[in-house]
Amino acid sequence: MSINYASFILAIIAFVILYLLLNKYAFGPLFSVMEKRRELVMQQMNEASQTREQAVAYVEEQKQALEAARKEAYEIIEQSKKTSGKQADQLMAEAREEATRLKEEAVRDIANEKKKAVQELRDEVGAVSVKIASKLLEKEVSSDSAQEELVDKYLKEVGGRP
Repeated sequence: MSINYASFILAIIAFVILYLLLNKYAFGPLFSVMEKRRELVMQQMNEASQTREQAVAYVEEQKQALEAARKEAYEIIEQSKKTSGKQADQLMAEAREEATRLKEEAVRDIANEKKKAVQELRDEVGAVSVKIASKLLEKEVSSDSAQEELVDKYLKEVGGRP
């Protein structure tokens, strides 16, 4: 096997010319397109990273807002419990005061009615006493036993003695 140096040198010259032509017309634009593509991919990766960071920040912000809303709701519930407890205590105090007032009024009314009844009884007893005295004077009984019988009789009439 013999090496043909002329075809070997011709192949190397053709390869170098092809390389120079490809480098000038094909590799330059191809590498330029590849570089633009790489820059585009890097830009998209950076944007995705920023978007992910924004999403994480947004999720954290939403968690904080939700926690704040929960705390506020709990505080509102606690305030409502306190307010309702105060209102219940206030209503109970008012009810007690009203019951005490009604009881005092009832006691006063009973005392007034008792006084009226006692006064009426005194007036009636006075009237009955006057009647008895007038009857006694009318009849003029001579003996003490007859007077006692007459008094007993009149007292039975007015409901005094049995």
